[in-house]
Amino acid sequence: MFRIAPLFALILILAAAVLAQPANSPAKGVDVSAADMAKATFAAHGGEKLAKMSTLVVRGQVDIVGPFNQAIPGAFSLAIAGNRYFFEMANLVQPLKQIYNGTDTYSSVPNFSLPPMTSLGLPLLAKVGTPGYTVSETNDAKKKHKGFRITTPDGFFTDFYPDEKTGQIKNYESAYQTGSGQTVTTSVDVDEFQTVDGVVVPKKYSQRIEFGAITAYANFKARDILVNSKLDDDVFAFPKQP
Repeated sequence: MFRIAPLFALILILAAAVLAQPANSPAKGVDVSAADMAKATFAAHGGEKLAKMSTLVVRGQVDIVGPFNQAIPGAFSLAIAGNRYFFEMANLVQPLKQIYNGTDTYSSVPNFSLPPMTSLGLPLLAKVGTPGYTVSETNDAKKKHKGFRITTPDGFFTDFYPDEKTGQIKNYESAYQTGSGQTVTTSVDVDEFQTVDGVVVPKKYSQRIEFGAITAYANFKARDILVNSKLDDDVFAFPKQP
C-alpha cells in the first residue's frame, strides 16, 4: 500500500492535473507579438477548419511512470463535441471516467473532478479569436522560445510554445491549485502530429506532472484520431446508477 497510494494519486493528477481552482495568472493584456504568434499557430493547426471542428475523438495507449519508476500501462479515450466531453483512463490501479453532458459533470471517482477537457491543449487553441478568450505573453522569461498564453473566461490557462520552423505546438504548459492550496504544474512535449480532415492533432506526446515533491511522467500514443465524426448523444450520457 505504501507504493500503491502515491500511484493512485498520481494517476488522478496525470489525467489533467488535480483541480479545485485555476492558479492565479495576472493578465498582461493582449500583446501584439503574442497575438500574432497565436494566430500563426492557430493557422498551422488548421485555422478555420480547427475552429469549425464539430467533434474530436482520440483513443490510444498511455504508460505512466510514478516516483518509484513503476510503469503502469493503460488506455485512454477522449471525445469532444462543442462543450461536451467524455474522458476515460483505464488501468489496473485506478480507472477513471469523467463526462460533461453540457449541463452537469459526472466523475467515477467520488468528490473528484478534472479540469474541463475543452479548456486545455488543442481545444483551447481552437478558441483563438473567440470573444472572452484572451491572448497574452507568457510569464516565464527563462524559456528559450517565445510563446503565448490563452486564458478562458473562467480563468483556466495554457502557455503554448510553437516550433519556430513549423509554427505547430512544440510544448504547452499549465498550472492549477488543489483544494488544499498546493500548485500542480503540467508540461506536455509533442513528438508527432497527424493531420485529419485538415486539422493537425497531436498523436504522440509526453507529459510531466509536478505536485509538491512528487514528479511523474506519462507517455501517450494515439491509435485512432477522428475529426468531425458523428457522435450520438449517448456518448455523453451518465452511467446508470445501480
